[in-house]
Amino acid sequence: MKKDDKILITGSAGFMACHIYDQLARDGYENIYGIDNFSGGFLRNISNKDKFTELDLKDRQKVSEYIDNLKPDVIFHLAADATEGRSQFTPFSALDNNLVAYMNLLVPVIRNGIKKIILTSSMSVYGAQPTPFTEDMLPMPEDVYATAKSGMENITRVMSDVYGFKYVIIRPHNVYGPKQNLADPYRNVIGIFLNRLLNHKNFYIYGDGEQKRAFSYIDDVTPAMIKSAITPTCEGRIINIGGDENVNLNQISEMVLKIFFETDNIPDNFQPTHLADRPKEVKFAFSDHKVARELLDFENKTSLKNGLIKTIKWARDLGPKEFKYLDKLELDHPSLPKTWKERLM
Repeated sequence: MKKDDKILITGSAGFMACHIYDQLARDGYENIYGIDNFSGGFLRNISNKDKFTELDLKDRQKVSEYIDNLKPDVIFHLAADATEGRSQFTPFSALDNNLVAYMNLLVPVIRNGIKKIILTSSMSVYGAQPTPFTEDMLPMPEDVYATAKSGMENITRVMSDVYGFKYVIIRPHNVYGPKQNLADPYRNVIGIFLNRLLNHKNFYIYGDGEQKRAFSYIDDVTPAMIKSAITPTCEGRIINIGGDENVNLNQISEMVLKIFFETDNIPDNFQPTHLADRPKEVKFAFSDHKVARELLDFENKTSLKNGLIKTIKWARDLGPKEFKYLDKLELDHPSLPKTWKERLM
């Protein structure tokens, strides 16, 4: 990727994509364009509205017309319906907004001579394999969303072999930080915890809370994703990017509460409520980052505690948000999580 390349960022009103857009601008890239359908992003996240177009990647004709006009050289693809747990109950959305939307983009950009694609995939493609996940593991998705992401990876490899464009596949995990969507009741556990507290309510934990994750602060993830686009040795590679501090949900819950209330003495009415396990939720999910360190000199500079302090300050400044549920799920079932079924948020 060169400074004079025309760069397109999909999902640019969303959390991760808006950080990438702004960092590229700070790095001196001028031809940066963004598209988003505002399904999970916000106008406030868009720093350059002159080069932004509201566009839904499900609209094949409009996407084709847009790409025929823009003719981007490089794409950071972050547009997604990134809802692992919900995808079993909204499978059409998981496929239409991930796999189908990506194909609607991929075909016209190939036709218009795309040079490189940085595809944002997901750690979820590993499924429930032994941790830490390494890039040489075969995908074993446990949910519909992960299955769609795995398909996107495979299609990228196939089309690259045929048409000759370069690609990098990034598998981030549990990214958090300023500008994330606090109003989504289906994903982003830290965001959900914070929004509940901002609304003067306690939060919920599914199961026993021993699910182990590693949370990734956005300011550590963004530079690595951009560097992957300008590093030739990353071409054709899959790269895990994210945090190294492995904690369970009970531990992250305790950390959030202590930082939010600035005390170890948490009021009893703000202690979390435990509910039944969510279907298809992987118990232990965190990644190895040896490849990222070797190819990108990747480093987690932000401790989990400091990342939470920064995120909580931002969330307080933003203020509480009303959780926004879908009008209707595509499938209902007795195993539907209680907070979704009863809209408890």
